[in-house]
This record gives sequence, structure tokens and C-alpha cells, in this order.
Amino acid sequence: MTQSRHDDLDFRALVGEVRPLRHGAGRADAGRPRSGPSEAQLARRESAAGGDRGRDILSDDFVDLIPPFDPLAFRRDGIQQGVMDRLRHGGYPVQASLHLLRRPVEECRRALPAFLREAWEHDLRSVLIIHGRGREIDSPPNVLRSYLAKWLPTFDEVQAFASAGQADGGLGATWVMLRKSDRARAANRERQQKRRG
Repeated sequence: MTQSRHDDLDFRALVGEVRPLRHGAGRADAGRPRSGPSEAQLARRESAAGGDRGRDILSDDFVDLIPPFDPLAFRRDGIQQGVMDRLRHGGYPVQASLHLLRRPVEECRRALPAFLREAWEHDLRSVLIIHGRGREIDSPPNVLRSYLAKWLPTFDEVQAFASAGQADGGLGATWVMLRKSDRARAANRERQQKRRG
């Protein structure tokens, strides 16, 4: 007799006779009538679908602190290094700015989604977020800076971001490049079609 056959017989001897349960019997929720999804399930579904932008996705629970002299940088796939370099060196005009200096993290957490959404809806592409930078890793400006590095990639509208050059605020400010809105893309296609004839 093979080892697996022997193990199977030992298991059956230990378990004994097995019968399937009736439908729903033996379940913890067997006595309750089944209703729709719970509020928590509905909230998770809405959040996954993007309906609750800015409230649940921007957690202020934990953040890896970024050393105060390390620059911030992020780019999505498809964004060229030349675009990042131009962004970092202030090669795009400031179309809007958000000043978060000396604001508590919770207030910044509420202000950021509204600012980015409004900028994107108005077809702005390059915005500057001024947050400050402390000398110590756990100083309030550096904590906020670390949260921004965590939060910004969660927005679909953000294509890239980078610490600003000295002329624009240095490590105390961050350039953010937003993707084109659907309206701006359609206008761009229309312009290109007109040029082609």
C-alpha cells in the first residue's frame, strides 16, 4: 500500500462518518434573515470605485519620515525623464499654488484633494504645493512633507511630482504635474485634426 493511500485510510478512521450539513445549518448567521450589504461593505465598495475621494484614501495613521535633505520625486509609467527634469527645474509655469505652511496635518489632508480636483477640473497641468521643510526629521514641516509623498501618488490626476528648485522654494515646495482632463484631451485632438487639414 502506498503512503498516500495509508494516510487517507488513517484520516477516514480518525474522522469517522461524515454527512453534509443542511443548507445554512451550522452557520453563525443561520438564524438571521439575509439582508443587503452592511454599511461598512457599502463604504468599502464606494471607496474602491473612487466615490469617496479625499476622505478615506489619505490616511494620517502612519508615514515613513523622509530625511529633511532628501528630495521628493515620483512619476507614473510613461512619463519621460526629460519631463521630470523640466518639472524639477521649474520649466513649467505655476498655474496654481497651495500654501500649507504651519497648517496641521489634518487640515492639509482636507485641503489637498479639493485643491487637486479643482485644478484638474480647470485644466491646470502644473501646480506648486508649498509645505516647508524642517531641519529635523520629525519637525512638523518635514512630517507634512512625508505625508505629501505618501498621499500624492494615490490621486489618479497626479502624473508626477518633484521637489522644487531653489528659485521656487527648494525642498520646502513640491511641483505637481496633473494629467490632462478629458475636455483638454478632446480640445488637443481637435487642434491636431485642424492642423492636418
